[in-house]
Amino acid sequence: MRARQGFASFFGHDLINLSRIPTSSCQIEGRRLKLNLYYMHEAKNTARAVVHIGYDGRVHKTFKGPQARERYDNEVRVLDFLQKHGCTFVPQIIEKEDDGLYLVTSNCGKLVDHVSDEKKKQIFSELEQYGVRHDDAELRNITYNTQLGRFCVIDFEFATILEPGYPPSPKMQSNPNRDEWKA
Repeated sequence: MRARQGFASFFGHDLINLSRIPTSSCQIEGRRLKLNLYYMHEAKNTARAVVHIGYDGRVHKTFKGPQARERYDNEVRVLDFLQKHGCTFVPQIIEKEDDGLYLVTSNCGKLVDHVSDEKKKQIFSELEQYGVRHDDAELRNITYNTQLGRFCVIDFEFATILEPGYPPSPKMQSNPNRDEWKA
């Protein structure tokens, strides 16, 4: 699903790694490669993921650090499951690059600063009605979407699909020695 191999030079000095550009962002016009590059705001850069928000509101997430492959696979599996079950208050997958552990989803609104413990339980309980337990049911994973007029849930790296036949979610591992982490 990657666009091109190699690098492109712009104005003789800036290089862009074309293998990191999704195919949906590229068009060939004659002998020119036209890239639909746009400004993205870095929303999060932690040991486990880098998240950018594009001008169009899409969420671009690259998984890194410990268990990156397992966490990526689990998030994609859970979001696919929820989408098939009609859950509207979670991100929808727009694009993914399995080799690059790169996921593009719809935006579920702004992070919230505070909700009552009762409201938090209610939000994550509603998710379980769709057959998924979040397993990281914290405020940092709740957003508010003004278009939907409701709270939403994000970040499904450690979520569990409760229906039989699905693999278990990855268990959060603490590994303070970052030299041992795989990229």
